[in-house]
Amino acid sequence: MWEVLQSATDVRSRVTEWMGKRFLAHLSKTGFDLESSWFVPSRVLAPLRRNGLDPVPELARMQAHGPVTRLPLPVTVWLVTGYEASKQVLVDSEAFSNDFGHLRELGLFSDEAPGGLGFSDPPEHTRLRKVLTPEFTMRRLSRLVPRIEAIVADQLDLMSMKDGPVDLVEHFAMTVPALTICELLGVPASQREEFQRRSVSRFDLGGAATTSLSAVSESIVYFRELVRAQRLDPTDGLLGELVRKHGDELDDDELAGLADGLLTGGFETTASMISLGTLALLRDPALREQALGDEKAVNGLVDELLRHLSVVSVAFLRIARHDIEVAGTKIKAGDIVACSLSQANRDPSAYPSPDVIVPERAAGQHLAFGYGAHRCIGAELAKMELRIAYPALVKRFPEMRLAVAPGDLSFRKLSIVYGLHSMPMHLGAQPSPIQQVL
Repeated sequence: MWEVLQSATDVRSRVTEWMGKRFLAHLSKTGFDLESSWFVPSRVLAPLRRNGLDPVPELARMQAHGPVTRLPLPVTVWLVTGYEASKQVLVDSEAFSNDFGHLRELGLFSDEAPGGLGFSDPPEHTRLRKVLTPEFTMRRLSRLVPRIEAIVADQLDLMSMKDGPVDLVEHFAMTVPALTICELLGVPASQREEFQRRSVSRFDLGGAATTSLSAVSESIVYFRELVRAQRLDPTDGLLGELVRKHGDELDDDELAGLADGLLTGGFETTASMISLGTLALLRDPALREQALGDEKAVNGLVDELLRHLSVVSVAFLRIARHDIEVAGTKIKAGDIVACSLSQANRDPSAYPSPDVIVPERAAGQHLAFGYGAHRCIGAELAKMELRIAYPALVKRFPEMRLAVAPGDLSFRKLSIVYGLHSMPMHLGAQPSPIQQVL
């Protein structure tokens, strides 16, 4: 009798899983608005939502009940919110796969694989990362410092010449990393406006859920064309360097995937950090003073803001290769695992008073850039940009302030990479009451 019941349970489980995969496959093709979809439980969307600069309280409640939670979905998806549990998943490439092909096999996506480091496993990941690593050493990146300083200074100059409120997102936060990535890759000046346009909406899931995937496909096509041009006439940028050194061993798709991966990790994330970090500085005069301090003070501030804000809400999905236990929870082969980086970086067992920004704390082991072999290869470049941008902005506009009420700021409501749609700012001193009347 037990065997009959067990068999029926197994069949029901397989049918439910099959129906779930078909349902998600249909959605991935037709698109849907996650934000207004009544049939998506709030617990599922919680990792993609924020409460201002903080994770939504529902994530903390989940974390309080345990570091691993099963989400109410037709397929088995585990959300990891604990710091140590997240490190275990992120570091273990043998137990957890990043290969985009597995997500396609599960019926979650039908679009073209984005390529790059984030969606590959060893030994492919190891081979590709080995090609890029020499280009991202501090010694190699230091050549970009004068150019980043010039980009920041130019944007501050342009902002100072505008009348009325200035949108910090549009005129500073987006532009600085976009131009930096263009410098790094060797994107021709004539294509930089188009480059930035293609980069803006790829992580925002507030509208049709397939929009960002379409943006990825368009980006891959763009980078293929850029790679072909670099093969004919290599420039001094990273793509030209890769073509010269590794052009025979890497095909166009691999080079385009690497370039797109660098865009993914280096543009939208840094843009969000600049704007959200500035908002944090506006809220706390002590933090603004820290931004004007010595190198050690600025480094501590940047690392703590990275931990506190964790603009990448969720790490790339992993697929369990075999049965494994994470923080006392049994995860089976084929299960999907998502790590909430924003909540893991607020884990009180790892960070006392995790909701408070404490620049003096040793925050270097935060998970804002991921962890293990898949830790963002451009992490040092991003920190370099932030170390230059924050002090320059505060020094140039010491009396800057929001031009709208804090409650009127337009945040992304549902996004893998959290950020602001816009951030209107007054850059000068606030007029006196007499000046306001006049």
